Amino acid sequence: MMLPELPDLPVREVLGAVTSALTGAGAAVLVAPPGTGKTTLVPLALAAGTSGKILVAEPRRLAARAAAARMASLLGEPVGETVGYSVRGDRRAGPRTRVEVVTSGLLVRRLQGDPELAGVDAVMLDECHERHLDADLLLALLLDARGGLRPDLRVLATSATVAADRLAALLGGTAPAPVVEAHARTYPVEIAYSPVLPRERFEAQVARTVRTALAEFAGDVLVFLPGAAEIRRVASIVDGLGGVDVLPLHGRLPAAAQDAALRAGARRRVILSTAVAESSLTVPGVRIVVDGGLARVPRVDHRRGLTGLATVRVSAAVAEQRAGRAGREGPGRAWRCWPENEHATLPAYPEPEIRTADLTRLALELACWGTADGSGLSWWDPPPTGALTVGRDVLTALGALENGEVTARGRRMAALGLHPRHARALLDGAAEIGARAAAEVVAILDDDTLLPATDLAAGLRTLRADRPDRWRREVQRLTRMLDRAESGQSPARDTHTAGDPSLIVALAYPERLARRRASGSASYLMAGGTAVTLPPGSGLGDAEWLAVAVADRDPGRAEGRIRSAATADEELARHAAPALLSTADEVEWADGDVVARRVTRLGAILLSGKPLQRPPAESLALAVRSGLRSEGLGLLHWSEDAVSLRHRLDFLHRTLGAPWPAVDDETLLDDNTWLATELATARRRADLERIDAGHALRRLLPWPAAARLDELAPERLEVPSGSRIRLDYTTDPPVLAVKVQEIFGWTETPRLADGRTTPVLHLLSPAQRPVAVTADLPSFWRTGWPQVRADLRGRYPKHAWPEDPTTVPAHRGTARNARR
Repeated sequence: MMLPELPDLPVREVLGAVTSALTGAGAAVLVAPPGTGKTTLVPLALAAGTSGKILVAEPRRLAARAAAARMASLLGEPVGETVGYSVRGDRRAGPRTRVEVVTSGLLVRRLQGDPELAGVDAVMLDECHERHLDADLLLALLLDARGGLRPDLRVLATSATVAADRLAALLGGTAPAPVVEAHARTYPVEIAYSPVLPRERFEAQVARTVRTALAEFAGDVLVFLPGAAEIRRVASIVDGLGGVDVLPLHGRLPAAAQDAALRAGARRRVILSTAVAESSLTVPGVRIVVDGGLARVPRVDHRRGLTGLATVRVSAAVAEQRAGRAGREGPGRAWRCWPENEHATLPAYPEPEIRTADLTRLALELACWGTADGSGLSWWDPPPTGALTVGRDVLTALGALENGEVTARGRRMAALGLHPRHARALLDGAAEIGARAAAEVVAILDDDTLLPATDLAAGLRTLRADRPDRWRREVQRLTRMLDRAESGQSPARDTHTAGDPSLIVALAYPERLARRRASGSASYLMAGGTAVTLPPGSGLGDAEWLAVAVADRDPGRAEGRIRSAATADEELARHAAPALLSTADEVEWADGDVVARRVTRLGAILLSGKPLQRPPAESLALAVRSGLRSEGLGLLHWSEDAVSLRHRLDFLHRTLGAPWPAVDDETLLDDNTWLATELATARRRADLERIDAGHALRRLLPWPAAARLDELAPERLEVPSGSRIRLDYTTDPPVLAVKVQEIFGWTETPRLADGRTTPVLHLLSPAQRPVAVTADLPSFWRTGWPQVRADLRGRYPKHAWPEDPTTVPAHRGTARNARR
């Protein structure tokens, strides 16, 4: 292939170094910022030096199409001749194609079918720094293929960031692969900050900043927003500005609309884009960037079984790339929609998708490759063990794996190129309701932005009536794929046709079958055990059962929120999710007592239950113990003496330690051997309420030390008046509350626990009201008593209040004969 006259872009200066590095080492890393021409010039240079095919892997379909179109234009040819592309649902390539641009996910599938990549001389992995899941997997598989079947396969990885050391080490194996660096020729970009105003919504903030940018600076405006929904809302605000065209740019748009946003226009333009324009696309005419500061990334909540997209702050590296878009064609300005002082708090780099995403599809690809756990592969970041295990469990439930190995069914699912859940729904759903009806619903599950409302069935009726191009083309593609995958299989059965949306959803997400928790409630319990809430005005408010297609959960909320669902029923649930059905005898503590019944459940959802007449004794005992633990020791009968004994033992344990036992709730519940005799015959709450806790607690008394219990921690203490006063051991130290007249004659405060502790004396008036608190009785008689005596003489003149209480006998009554 003859190399055409290439445009004067920065990467042209290093093309020779790139080809030499690949020829010498077989692998190399090219570090080149956005706008240097690496995506379009490097593949052409590689093709010119070989007779083999060059594959270029892009993370996004939009970038793949745009790169192929740009390279074909440089050759003066239409796309599909020397340069072509292949993306999901669209391929323009032929026998003469030398450079083919493909998405990373599609190349993974192609590599699975042909691990040797016959006829391919080199693979260029573009924009590796974005760390998409498919791109990381593709890199690992290519390195494995290169290490065995294709040692001559050349691999070039490109990155827009200079953090290429790890990438070079991976590609090189024993020694790091060579790194070639191209420097961008950029113009200065002025940075401005546009923080949100009080009570201003995000979209209004961005729209306000766009209007400011248009007024203060020349050129087209590139606006970065997290998703298509935000693009629509901002467009509705800024649309209609005089002399300005407002154009969306995201991966879900038709090709014609994407191409329009990538062409320079006669008027000023405001391009509202997702992350697709960060690094792998060039948008001509842009001199202004408005960065919303947000990105949408995949997240999975393994504990609750919820997957979806989360809106997060961009990293500092991404913010820098976005701002750089304003300096491609001349001096530019970038407005950032956050306060300047918050910029330093941004994460340095984006989180690799492999750490946070649902790994079910990755697990299937690894199983098809022959390494179910990914061991033996060279990873930039290895898949987290827990998330990968969850993915394999899902595949086993779907029939794609058996004993850890991929099944024939699993290979058919992988060949469809869908998420394994959607592939299962398409395969099994087609056998129930027909290929087209199943494909109509799966197309929605694969792109839920097609649905305008929560009610999936109502949305499907609208789609069938309006037949939008994107949905119609995807349905046709899925139907054709299914026909190829299932050729020779048994014909579809026409069952459950009326409820086909809920059936397909249930086949894809059986654990998301949900039943209303209470009559009239908007809260549902999913079979996976997660509670979700139906939003008001959904049109599904009367449904007893739902098949939930999309649900998410905001941080801090106990329940998830249903985004899309279809009405179902118990019959459909049983039919679609037989693996979740179970019947078992349950003996448990519920509603304050032991409940024994035979129950049928769909996962966490109770379908039916009937009482068990003769539950096993062991199960009853376990249930009783569970009830005691859940409701606490208060279920037992605690007499006044039992409570006193427990407090006395606790005092001795705290004061003297061993052998005196701990008797706090946690200890007594953890080791209930002290209750073993009573619990052996307990069967319900009433039995527990009859247990004498004090009698059982005495089993913990440590002999022979227990013989001194009354000496070390007496229940009552005899005072000089002859009264025996109960000590309060609930406080530390214990308290003796006694009338002051009854301790006349005491010159020393009594002591407990072999003299280790002095109780606190709460001295009372004749009316049992506190008049003084002391732990040092001699000091109190000397310094505190004169004031207390004066007060008592005024309040209780009929009683004797001696000047020196240590010299008069104690008494219980008025004792007038004492010195006043």
